[in-house]
Amino acid sequence: QVQLVESGGGLVQAGDSLTLLCAASGDRLSKYNMAWFRQAPGRERESVAAITWKIGRTQYADSLKGRFTISRDNAKNMVYPQMNSLKSEDTALYYCAADRHGVAPSLLPEDYDYWGQGTQVTVSS
Repeated sequence: QVQLVESGGGLVQAGDSLTLLCAASGDRLSKYNMAWFRQAPGRERESVAAITWKIGRTQYADSLKGRFTISRDNAKNMVYPQMNSLKSEDTALYYCAADRHGVAPSLLPEDYDYWGQGTQVTVSS
């Protein structure tokens, strides 16, 4: 079983960039497909990006393509989304999640077995 801890969130200005971190313990992240999701107050949880464990295939939410990049470092047991040109609508609690059984990158939260507690990103305009 893997435990996930997100960090790197904070208060930033619109147009800034931010890189979040997801650190794992209890197991090697190299066994898992990983993804990031986010949830703003009063809104449904939405997908951000996903990356497979083996060859690092990625998938992005259509609305975020070109601004967000997900990468992973299996040696460091970490996953990183790089977020550029942040907008006020990017304000949300960002979660990382791990999928033990997937083959392709998935943006469906129901495919993920383990979740972190989230890190808050607030973008001021």
